[in-house]
Amino acid sequence: MDSKTAVSQLKEIERFVKDFGEESRLAAEGWGEDWQTLVAIILSAQTRDTKTIPVCEKLFEKYKGVEDLAGASVGEIKKMIGSVNYHKTKARNIRAACEMIVRDGFIGEIVEELVRLPGVGRKTANVYLVEVKKAAAIGVDTHVGRISRKMGWTKEKDPHKIEKDLMALFPKRYWNSINWILVRFGQTVGRSRKREDEALGKLL
Repeated sequence: MDSKTAVSQLKEIERFVKDFGEESRLAAEGWGEDWQTLVAIILSAQTRDTKTIPVCEKLFEKYKGVEDLAGASVGEIKKMIGSVNYHKTKARNIRAACEMIVRDGFIGEIVEELVRLPGVGRKTANVYLVEVKKAAAIGVDTHVGRISRKMGWTKEKDPHKIEKDLMALFPKRYWNSINWILVRFGQTVGRSRKREDEALGKLL
């Protein structure tokens, strides 16, 4: 697989999303504060964005500042985010992450700073950096991993190894659009795996 072919395929996948005609908001998008964006990304792991966003809206309505969420009880947070997957673990991580942000006075500017926070791995860190800092980074979630393997962009299953393969294959100017395109494709066209396979098959 050469870079030029991969870029052409990525652009065609983006076209599929546009042709599908369904505008979908990702959980990382549309928040007024950086800490809200981070919390939303943490909550979105293994949970549909359509479920995550309403939960975040209620959570941020009650806790208007990072200090407020840092001072909340884990039990109360659990109740408010109960409809997302792994809500018990996420409640503990969110509270602990907010406590660290308040204590340290910053969230993070690079992956290595962000992953110090509870509940933040490379995927969450990279998606945050793309959304907030407009950085060149690739967030590898289940959609990105699945579609990348189907396209032959990688053979790996480990997210970090997939990230490295994609960084080597795609020019840097495309890195921050890969997650956006593939997640939207996965959430729209990919709701039917048969339809997803048919669409991707046309590009192979």
